[in-house]
Amino acid sequence: MRFLDALFGKKKRPTLLEDLATARDWIAEALIFSGYQADHTLESLREIDRFFEEQSGPGGLLSQQRGQRLFGLGAYIGDVLIRTYGGHWVTDDQDPQGELNVAVQLDNGSMVWPVQRAMKRYQNGPDDGIYLYGAALGSHGAHAQNQGSK
Repeated sequence: MRFLDALFGKKKRPTLLEDLATARDWIAEALIFSGYQADHTLESLREIDRFFEEQSGPGGLLSQQRGQRLFGLGAYIGDVLIRTYGGHWVTDDQDPQGELNVAVQLDNGSMVWPVQRAMKRYQNGPDDGIYLYGAALGSHGAHAQNQGSK
């Protein structure tokens, strides 16, 4: 099939893993352009919280292309967690809700759902802060995440 697809110019749809990398890079660039520090460190998750505070209202950047931006923010958050604690993305390209259900399995065995967390941060405000979420994973909070808390 791949030979015929190549022969007839049929393009392969990117995998979720490829989409995550593209979205992560896109949102990091956009954040930097907009004056936010997006250096993929745990500390940069404070900037993600600041972005949510400043851009969630009417006329803010999250008032447009919200789905794409939340997916990108989730991809960025997941990347920071992987870089900080070790781990890898868990994706299912067959899942119709795959963009929402992408997860990160950390090296300690914990599973976290960064895109869902970005959506919760947008919906619930600072009570679902991103920095505290990420920082807690470095301590005993990782055990709670492993118990099914998304």
